[in-house]
Amino acid sequence: MTSEHPAVLFVCSKNGGKSQLAAGLMRDLAEDDVTVYSAGTKPAESLNSQAVESLTELGIDVTGEYPKPVTDEVLNSVDAVIVLGTEAKLEPVEGTRFEIWETDEPSKRGIEGMERMRLIRDDIKTRVQSLYRDLTRTTD
Repeated sequence: MTSEHPAVLFVCSKNGGKSQLAAGLMRDLAEDDVTVYSAGTKPAESLNSQAVESLTELGIDVTGEYPKPVTDEVLNSVDAVIVLGTEAKLEPVEGTRFEIWETDEPSKRGIEGMERMRLIRDDIKTRVQSLYRDLTRTTD
């Protein structure tokens, strides 16, 4: 079930990297079609600078974003909750689409730095595009 104006919450543990990547990519793709939130189960002090840089490479500006905690208010107001990675632990909310995206982890293959971040970003981007199509599909 999707509402006329769907809302999605992207969650990771620190809300400094993967969930911010997903939120930035969805905002860029959906513009005003989807309301986008991001949060962390244990928010960090600041965003991951490589995550920010990898979005900047695509022309996506996340200036003003910062790690935020998961709140019941946001959890209860969205159509979908997407948990990125396996570190963040979150209970599904009844009646809300709930998915865990086990994202690519290039460091397991010895890939680090910006190359690692670009691979993670691109993996998340593909998933965000698919989610966007699902959330905005109109049913007659």
